[in-house]
Amino acid sequence: MSKKCELTGKIPLKGHNVSHANNKTKRRFLPNLKKVKFKSELLKRSLRLTVSNAAVRSVDKKGSFDQFLISAKSRDLSLRLKKLKKSLVGKSA
Repeated sequence: MSKKCELTGKIPLKGHNVSHANNKTKRRFLPNLKKVKFKSELLKRSLRLTVSNAAVRSVDKKGSFDQFLISAKSRDLSLRLKKLKKSLVGKSA
């Protein structure tokens, strides 16, 4: 399973654990990913996505999954969501 958010494109970051003696060891900062089921009212189907907690909050702020997908930048979306966005824009127009 890829550790990447399908809606926002968040990926793991690299950094260091720094001890009190200032020793540095490599570590990864992982995004807070959840498997969430979203329902599209325009397409009349539901999707199960791996998204970050921040993305879930963004969808709630926009009002619905469809509204978020229409306003989202295509470069951040996963490949299957890009295809879904194309069909969604076609339906809403």
